Amino acid sequence: MQEGRRLLLQAAARVAALAVLAPHLPAQARSAANGAYPFTLGVASGAPLPDSVILWTRLLPDPLNAASMPPIAQQVRWEVAHDEGFTRIAAKGTAVAAPALAHSVNVDVRGLQPDRWYWYRFMLGDAVSPVGRTRTAPPPGSMPVALKLAVASCQHWEFGHYAAHRHIARAAPDLVAFLGDYIYEWGPYSLRHPAAALRRNESFTLAEYRARYAQYKSDPDLQAAHQAAPWLLTWDDHELANDYSPTRDELLSPDFVQRRAAAYQAYFEHQPLRAQRIYQRYDWGQLARFHVLDTRQYRSTHACQPTGRGGSSSVYRRACAALADPRRTMLGREQEQWLAQGLKESKARWNILAQQTLMAQLSQLPLAGDSDGRFWTDGWDGYTAARSRLLDAVRSARNPVVLSGDVHTFFAADVRRDPTRTAGAANPIVATEFCGTSVTSSSRPQARTQQYVDMNRDMHFGRSDRRGFMLLDLRPERASVAFQALDDVHDANSGLSTLASFSVADGKPGSHREA
Repeated sequence: MQEGRRLLLQAAARVAALAVLAPHLPAQARSAANGAYPFTLGVASGAPLPDSVILWTRLLPDPLNAASMPPIAQQVRWEVAHDEGFTRIAAKGTAVAAPALAHSVNVDVRGLQPDRWYWYRFMLGDAVSPVGRTRTAPPPGSMPVALKLAVASCQHWEFGHYAAHRHIARAAPDLVAFLGDYIYEWGPYSLRHPAAALRRNESFTLAEYRARYAQYKSDPDLQAAHQAAPWLLTWDDHELANDYSPTRDELLSPDFVQRRAAAYQAYFEHQPLRAQRIYQRYDWGQLARFHVLDTRQYRSTHACQPTGRGGSSSVYRRACAALADPRRTMLGREQEQWLAQGLKESKARWNILAQQTLMAQLSQLPLAGDSDGRFWTDGWDGYTAARSRLLDAVRSARNPVVLSGDVHTFFAADVRRDPTRTAGAANPIVATEFCGTSVTSSSRPQARTQQYVDMNRDMHFGRSDRRGFMLLDLRPERASVAFQALDDVHDANSGLSTLASFSVADGKPGSHREA
């Protein structure tokens, strides 16, 4: 479906038109909102190119009150500097924060130097935003010595504190990849992280999705992680609704198309994105190519859905022929072709698939043949033919590594084109997968996860009892990952430890645990 792409393009066109009008706004539209501090949601940057980054902010004095921002356009000034003290300005300009886009600002700063750190800020009247740090990608053809990458996903407000983001900021990564579920569509509105919450206040309208983003972005630790480095982002289901497919949510809401449009617009308003589409390609010199995928809005409806509701379920393979239907897709035909071409043409040492959910097979029952096993239909196990097509394409690229989220569990796994066949020369490992746990969202008991690892031959590690993030060290000769786990997600000052570390050697697919 092209609906989401059209929405992003329309929003981008409005931003461009407003930027042209910025110098001509009346004086009352270029002043701060009644003297109240407008940058309570912080700043962010993302989508780095060798000569460009995207800068973001949103004006809102009270994160829980959209009316605290007067419904008039505001002219916002921005600066990018070579130093934190802003004594050497690299670029500056103005942008319009318009009510039609929730007073959000999305600036594509061009003309920067490659492989450089920069500092940036926004100004409205006398108010100055927090200072963010960002950087550009290395020049094409260069081979960087290393890239430090933090990877996170799934940060339900009610299930704990954002201590993981505090540790991400302290790690000072070059880049952060966020793989979906930036917000959850339901929960009570509060600036605290409550210990428990009833399922209520579900978002359906644009105003409700905007309010949810404002709540989440008010968190100082999340703001710190955004201020530490540029981000690459993709969405998953909870930015709209649990386990939705392009045509329906779990509730089979009759106005789902309107709900989807509202959620997509709110996402664009609140992230440092390039507007063409969610799936994008980013090169880090010749060290890494990031294929950032959208596995949500183009997928086929879930296989073998229960009567009377949408969303996912767990099904027996022998009872659900649709699992292997070659007509079904996870990425959509256009994105599949785009990915295959990008992999084929890539000259990168490492080809990183930054995407939402677990790709390696994970049966919930012991496997005793091609017809056995029980599988969750929202992940790649629910789209086995589409997974095989993707892995056919992956084989043309050097050192493919899959980064995943969604399932609130640390996993290290090997990925084969046909996980049902015997391992060997005829069915080799074609990629390595590292799946991160959630920032806060809860998961299954660890004993059950260990059963899954024991039952699935290509799973080498699984921990669902800890929250945190992944920290990757990419170098020409190897890629290493550390599973970083919080001591206690309910403690805002939680410490951090490394549960396990794995590496992949150049030219040798498959993960190896480090001592």
